[in-house]
Amino acid sequence: MTEKGRFKTWAEYTALRGLLAFVTILPRRAAVSVCMSAARLAFWVLGDQLRSGIRNLEIAFPEMSADEHKQVLRSSIESIGRTVAEFAKFNPDTAEASTKTIRFDLESEEFQAYKEAKAGGRGVLMPTAHIGNWEVLLSGFALQYEPIYFMARELDNSLIDKMFADKRAKFGSRQFYKSDSAKAVLKALKSGESVGVLPDTNTDLREGVFVPFFGVQASTTAGVARLAIHTNALIFPMFAVWDEAENRYVVYNGQPIEPANSGDRERDVIDTTAAFTVEIEKIVRRFPEQWLWIHRRWKTQPPGSPDLYSSK
Repeated sequence: MTEKGRFKTWAEYTALRGLLAFVTILPRRAAVSVCMSAARLAFWVLGDQLRSGIRNLEIAFPEMSADEHKQVLRSSIESIGRTVAEFAKFNPDTAEASTKTIRFDLESEEFQAYKEAKAGGRGVLMPTAHIGNWEVLLSGFALQYEPIYFMARELDNSLIDKMFADKRAKFGSRQFYKSDSAKAVLKALKSGESVGVLPDTNTDLREGVFVPFFGVQASTTAGVARLAIHTNALIFPMFAVWDEAENRYVVYNGQPIEPANSGDRERDVIDTTAAFTVEIEKIVRRFPEQWLWIHRRWKTQPPGSPDLYSSK
């Protein structure tokens, strides 16, 4: 990670802190309205730069019309605005108060596997996705059930990075950076801890394996599978999606996944990665308007394959 110059670092930090402070003092409904309006403006101003989002939708949903692709992308950008507002406003005093913003299903059949794993001293890897509100998911779970570790990419602005880390830690969650040694993560999993991860972004050839995502090979981090196989950790996907009827985020538990154990380590890594990627695809198919489509998810392709984002 390359650190920015001191002036630019402080300027960005001051601007963002001021924006979040403004959003924080607004009533919840007004805060969401302001952030979603800003997102709508960005959709029109940055129209050309959002071409990657349209291309992603063409890849994932070829059966949709061009107008449908544009509508899903517009809704996705608006969802980012809501995510910012709800994260800024999320400051409950108690677990009960947090249920006004996010509801978990802690009695579901799927969640029993999580409880059993923890009761047996096993670690749990918890993949989520850039859908709905992954930030409130982390903090809400810490309040309503238990704090967990989570893996985050270190931002190139150290002040903003610390601001976000402090807000996440306020509710008990503990942070690992992806640049840190894997030893700390391995130690946590072997000690029976839970670790949240966001494995739905493109990964370069050195760190990823290719698995299907919407029927197209997508380079996906191999780290989650390697950690799970090495520590015999349960993989438990979990996603927080906005529910308009409930006026809050509702958490969907994915299918619990046991790491593959055929004896062929590389095959097991691919199979395990494919298994949790299926769970991510399920939730994105169900709520496409809330996923982060502007990221070039299929940027890295197998050697010799065409560039899926080249101009037509």
